[in-house]
Amino acid sequence: MQKTEQKHTRSTFNILFYINRSKIKADGTTAILCRISIDGKQTVLTTGIYCRPEEWNPKKGELKITDSLNGNERKNNQLQAFRKRIERTYETILREQGVISAELLKNTLTEINKVPTMLLEAGEEERERLKIRSAEIKSTSTYRQSKISQSNLREYLLSLKMKDIAFSDITESFGENYKLYLKSKEYRSSHINHCFTWLNRLIYIAVDREIIRFNPLADIPYEKKEAPKLQHISRSQLKTIMDTPLPDKLQELTRRAFIFSAFTALAYADVKGLYPHHIEKTAEGKSYIRTRRKKTDVEAFIPLHPIAEQILSLYNTEDDTKPIFPLPNRDRIWYCINEIGFLAGVKGNLSYHQSRHTFGTLLLSAGIPIESISKMMGHSNISSTQVYAKVTDDKISEDMDKLIERRKVIYK
Repeated sequence: MQKTEQKHTRSTFNILFYINRSKIKADGTTAILCRISIDGKQTVLTTGIYCRPEEWNPKKGELKITDSLNGNERKNNQLQAFRKRIERTYETILREQGVISAELLKNTLTEINKVPTMLLEAGEEERERLKIRSAEIKSTSTYRQSKISQSNLREYLLSLKMKDIAFSDITESFGENYKLYLKSKEYRSSHINHCFTWLNRLIYIAVDREIIRFNPLADIPYEKKEAPKLQHISRSQLKTIMDTPLPDKLQELTRRAFIFSAFTALAYADVKGLYPHHIEKTAEGKSYIRTRRKKTDVEAFIPLHPIAEQILSLYNTEDDTKPIFPLPNRDRIWYCINEIGFLAGVKGNLSYHQSRHTFGTLLLSAGIPIESISKMMGHSNISSTQVYAKVTDDKISEDMDKLIERRKVIYK
């Protein structure tokens, strides 16, 4: 069995993960326990993680990984995090107090690992976890969305004259009324579903921690998914952006990155994570980008348009220890993007992602095969690319309707 042993002048410290095969729950799982030994004295903690007895590897003190989709790798990572937390707490107590015991360590850990039983309290804890995770994966989208969802949940509770609610008090009617509340604010279906997903997420965390037995909102359906509406800018608007350099350094960097995306289909996270080694050349000497998209982990192969090459030449294409573009986190360029959209005459707020959508629609309008566009855009499924074909077809239909109307006026 896998053990952690550390010897000090005052104590011998062991950590052991194990399961009790005689205590199986109704769903066929059993708790993974943690035995802590200090100077021969033992105490036991529950990890809050469960598994089926046949999945447990007693020699390694971890779960067997037979299928990447069964979640055992994630549970093993949680066990490792649990181990590290114990080790850090042990070192802290020993350093600050000079003496330590198994019971003292358990009591300290129990206080540290106190599980929130209230909805908003659990939401704040989960947001803190997402904040740390966003720094690890270098993507803040989920963390930023959680702020909006948590805020809507708080406003809903305040409308009920409640500061928070215990998980045990959440009922199906609570969830149904929350959806009605969101609808009353005239949110789009996608936003309502984001908010409802956050609520369900927190409830399922509570179920995993055995605060409640089941999710009372499990039978409440999500809103019908809207047909995707891909916002893109026109060729003339893109030309205006290209013809309008900006005096501010950050605004100009944002403008160039936006144009670069419009000619490469790379999302902001992909442009930010672009390094010189991603730029390669064919046998004929033509440059192209080969990278894996952060969102889908699908490889994108993009021949470089001369305009994209020209923009690249202004930035780092030699030092592979640094990214090509010195871009900040996306939150910092929000005002820059809106200013660019205003100057180009874009209706509503311009978003950086519209550059990617523009790439798809322009290439389809130019007659590029959809399979080639799918490969360049790094889509995991060609059905994602077919959405651009629908946008292009709608535009052709709209233009034809306008032509018919003009002919009616001429021949009146």
